[in-house]
Amino acid sequence: MSDSSTTAELLESLRDLLARLAPGDRLPSSRELIEQHRVSPVTVSRVISQLAAEGAVVTRPGSGTYAAPRARGGGSASDTGWQTIALTDRSVDTGPVTDELGTAPSGTVLLDGGYLHRALQPTRALGAALARAARRPDAWDRAPANGLAALRAVFAAIPGGGVTPDDVLITGGGQSALSMAFRAIAAPDSPVLVESPTYPGALAAARAAGLRPVPVPMDADGVRPDLLAEAFAMTGARLFYCQPTFHNPTGSVLSPHRRGHVVEVARAAGAFLIEDDFARHLGHGGPVPRPLAADDRDGTVVYVTSLTKPAAPSLRIGAIIARGPVMTRLRAVRRVDDFFVARPMQEAALELVSSPAWDRHLRALSTSLRERCARLTAAVAQQCPDWHIGLPPAGGLHLWIELPTGTDAVAVSRAARQNNVAVSYGNRYFATETPTACLRLTFAATADIPELLEGTRRLGPVARRDSPAG
Repeated sequence: MSDSSTTAELLESLRDLLARLAPGDRLPSSRELIEQHRVSPVTVSRVISQLAAEGAVVTRPGSGTYAAPRARGGGSASDTGWQTIALTDRSVDTGPVTDELGTAPSGTVLLDGGYLHRALQPTRALGAALARAARRPDAWDRAPANGLAALRAVFAAIPGGGVTPDDVLITGGGQSALSMAFRAIAAPDSPVLVESPTYPGALAAARAAGLRPVPVPMDADGVRPDLLAEAFAMTGARLFYCQPTFHNPTGSVLSPHRRGHVVEVARAAGAFLIEDDFARHLGHGGPVPRPLAADDRDGTVVYVTSLTKPAAPSLRIGAIIARGPVMTRLRAVRRVDDFFVARPMQEAALELVSSPAWDRHLRALSTSLRERCARLTAAVAQQCPDWHIGLPPAGGLHLWIELPTGTDAVAVSRAARQNNVAVSYGNRYFATETPTACLRLTFAATADIPELLEGTRRLGPVARRDSPAG
């Protein structure tokens, strides 16, 4: 008898046996199978391995082989309804960070999103930095909970103003930093003041922490200090989240005469101010204002920044800078959450920002973003003349556009998608009611300027269809 036919016969015999056994029942031992079926040990081993690969049996070294739990048949649907009760009334609202229009199909020009296109990323420098980091003998050792001292020193130098490496906590990107800060600072069911509009990821993180975002209006000079003070008084909030430099989505910069005033308002309310400085390295060539944290002496400002936006989406390295008991709380959250950020990624980030290639990249990126912003602004004005663009941003990745009165921003976004161009509707950027229809257009997500202009050209028919005269 051939070996293949012997294997097939034993396989069929064991399948018949498994059909009669209950899950968890033990199969005959290998010795018993050899004697009963008069086959070789190799044949038994081969058959058991195949049944295990099919999921029909579970092998336990030193114990034996057992019938595996049976998968539910196609006619018996799973019933997970019990989980609704077990999960109680807590939920995670991903609405602000989820596009209800779904994933854009192939061939769509992307004027949405929040990261640099690969063409703008320092891919060669990133690869070299990762390779150098991997060659370090301690690359896979446990990292300090606060982060590598040298990397913390790099982040401490960004605000300056007396900030030391001991004031820095390395995080797994900016979003992780925001999530940690919201949970560490405010108790569940507390209000948190936010600019209106604001970054949707912050709204999602705040709500996931059990907080209630309360919007504070902005104008061309940033958040209004008078309304901020009023909001603190009315809500009793002890936390304000803001983006004073190259705000997402509007691109605005908190004016010099308001910067100190806003911090004073928060301090007078006995509140913390989270400064999200995600766009520190995304300027378009002009001067970039000092962070609010640079002039803070009392620990009012909790500063958040990241290397993700100016480098690449998967360089998930950020930092929180804080002073006093709040840093003790943040470190405790870190230890409970994930102990530390992966050392190889920290080492790679340190190699990147310490190399001459990083400064060259930032200079080239600044030039590219400035040109892209100008070209997109001019193209929108030409193709979509009824769409209002405020002051062109001096930094960041986006244009914020107000649509004509009565326009539905979601409908415009859907029509744009049908015309093979993706834009971000403004509803996602408001904590409560949307005061006006807006779009956010990103000028950093296309491969080059011709693709950027092609996307704008595709918006023309959409804008004309939704114009008052259309």
